[in-house]
Parts: sequence; structure tokens; C-alpha cells
Amino acid sequence: MNRESKIQPLTIVLAIFFVTVFLGCSEPLTTREKGAAVGTFTGAGLGAIIGSATGHAGAGAGIGAAVGLIGGALIGDQIQERQKQQQELKQKMAEQQAEIDRAQRELEQLKQQEQAR
Repeated sequence: MNRESKIQPLTIVLAIFFVTVFLGCSEPLTTREKGAAVGTFTGAGLGAIIGSATGHAGAGAGIGAAVGLIGGALIGDQIQERQKQQQELKQKMAEQQAEIDRAQRELEQLKQQEQAR
């Protein structure tokens, strides 16, 4: 049994493990985790395709999965940070709109009081 035939089953087992871990979580995946998952599977697939051209599909899949995991997690982290910033901005805008609405109600009450005199 050569080294390549040992790597391929290991890669399959690791892929199944990661799928189970990602899908088995009781909480929804974060954007970072989604990016890592997409990067891992995309990297493994591309690595296997490139590796098969040189006769080392398992090694290519493993290397591609590792690189994809890192890249996907970094991209997912950046997207998650942007989403957080957008959510904070929306919250601030809602607070400001509530303050504007309160001020308008107060102004209307003052106008009504002035007209009643």
C-alpha cells in the first residue's frame, strides 16, 4: 500500500468529520463558519482536481482543504465584521429616528397648547 492510498481515506474521513461537525451544531453557523466550510470544500475539490493531474489527488485535496479553510475563514470573518457594522449602524439610525419622532410629537403638543391659548 503506497502513501497516496493512505492519504485518500484519511481525507475522506476528515471531510466527513468536518461535515458532521458543521451540520451537527445546534446553533446556526456564523458567517465565518460558513466561509470556512465553503472554503474547505472548494479547496479540497480544486486541490483534488489539481493533485490528480500529478497523481496525488489525496495530497492535493488535503492541502487544498487547509488553504481553503484558512481563506474561507478570513473572508467569512471580514463579511461577518461588515454585517456587524451594518447592524450597529441600523440600530443607531433607529434610535435617531425614534428621537426625531419624539421631538416631532413634543413640537406638535407645544403647537396645540399655543393654539389653545
